[in-house]
Amino acid sequence: MTDHVKTECDAGILTVTLSRADKKNALTNAMYGALADALGRAESDPAIRVVLLQGEGDSFTAGNDLSDFSAQSRGEHQGERHVLRFLNALASATRPLVAAVQGNAVGVGTTMLLHCDLVYVADSARLSTPFVNLALVPEAASSLLMPARIGYARAFAMFALGEVIDGAGAAALGLANAVVPSAELHARARAAAVALSRRPLGALAATKRLMRDAAVIGGQMDREGVIFQERLKSAEAREAFAAFAERRQPDFSKLAG
Repeated sequence: MTDHVKTECDAGILTVTLSRADKKNALTNAMYGALADALGRAESDPAIRVVLLQGEGDSFTAGNDLSDFSAQSRGEHQGERHVLRFLNALASATRPLVAAVQGNAVGVGTTMLLHCDLVYVADSARLSTPFVNLALVPEAASSLLMPARIGYARAFAMFALGEVIDGAGAAALGLANAVVPSAELHARARAAAVALSRRPLGALAATKRLMRDAAVIGGQMDREGVIFQERLKSAEAREAFAAFAERRQPDFSKLAG
């Protein structure tokens, strides 16, 4: 489907690598499809016990490719939106998910971490969810999971003001298990994945079911998705994407909500 997502299975660990470093690993529809396929493979293959998510280059991911958002706002996007498959796969994953995050983790790059069971961030990490800046709303059930994790006030500031959390802050707030030097990041995350792969898989899956209500999370994703699609077609969103393309500040002052 795409060369921008690489997968490798070894010793029970499926490593999924975002490989579009020249674009800061910004996610295209095809990349979402490959990610969804990888998580689906993990669920169906008994040899896979853990999934490790990581990115090449200096960023984990810059989030959704804004050209894709812009096309959707103009009604030009055709075909299946694989992001929905990916988000649903995250919500229902029974295999442990481990993430290694360096540099920018924007939008879904941060919200997907709320579905990971262990998260390790480099000291270079910068987590942000600037949905309102793009006239959009949170996704991936983050409107539920983020306030539960870090509190309403901090979550609202991340969503509405686009406030950035650095690696140390992510660990302090509970968005990550630990912050480590960039040179040690992938080794630390891999070691955690290896440790999980040696635990009883049934017990791990049962623990996840007890800690996460997949039905509630999926329901919140559905509600967000409806509003997200409405917002994509709004005049505010068109102005936000036009401003980004024209490298100027958006002007929402004359637009109705």
